[in-house]
Amino acid sequence: EQLTPFEPPASEGAHDPDRGFTIGQRMESHGGLGRTGVIHTAHGTIATPAFIPVGTKANVKALTPEMVRSLGAQAVLANAYHLYLQPGSDIVDEAGGFGPFMNWSGPTYTDSGGFQLFSLDHMMKADADGVTFHARDYDGSAHRWTPESNMDIQQRIGADICMQLDQCIGYPCEKEDVAASTALSWEWAKRCCDAHTRIDQALFAIVQGGMHLDLRL
Repeated sequence: EQLTPFEPPASEGAHDPDRGFTIGQRMESHGGLGRTGVIHTAHGTIATPAFIPVGTKANVKALTPEMVRSLGAQAVLANAYHLYLQPGSDIVDEAGGFGPFMNWSGPTYTDSGGFQLFSLDHMMKADADGVTFHARDYDGSAHRWTPESNMDIQQRIGADICMQLDQCIGYPCEKEDVAASTALSWEWAKRCCDAHTRIDQALFAIVQGGMHLDLRL
C-alpha cells in the first residue's frame, strides 16, 4: 500500500546543527518516499542511506577499525546485550565509551538487545514492567531488564545513537498478539524517553507492528 510522506516538523532547519537529521533530496517517483539525508551526531555525520557494519562486541570481526574506515563505513553498530554481558557496560564506560573502547573515532550506534532476548532465550518472560531472561549463550545467569535499566546500560556504553527497549515477537503471529506487543513497545518507548538523560546521545524508536500496516502506522 502506498503511503504519503510524513509532513516535515514545523521547526525543521532550526535544530542544533551538531545533532538531528536534515533531509536532502527526495525521489520524485513513488510519492516522494525515498530520500537522502544526513544524521548529525556528536562524532560526525552519516549520509543516508548508509551501510552500517555490525561490530557486535565493539569489534567488526576480522577487520581493524582502520580497515573498516577504509572500506567506506561511516558508523559502526554494537550490541547492547552482548556488551552488557561481556565485558560489561561498566568496563566499556571506564574505557571512555564505545568509540574509545573500539578505537573508532566516528559515529556509533547500539541496539537495545531486544531481538537477542527473543532469539537467544526462548524461555524469557516479558511483562508490563520489563523482561526476565537467562544468558544461555554465556553462563546461563538470570537477568532482569526494564526500559530504565536498559537506558542506563546504553548510556554507559555511550554510543552516539541508542535504541529503545522493545518487545520482538515471532512470525507468523496472530494480529491480537502483534497488537499487544506493539502497545507494550509503545509504553516502553515512553519510559525509555523519560529515563534517557544523556544529551550527547540520541534515542531512536523502534517501529513494531509486524506485517500489519495499521499497527505499524
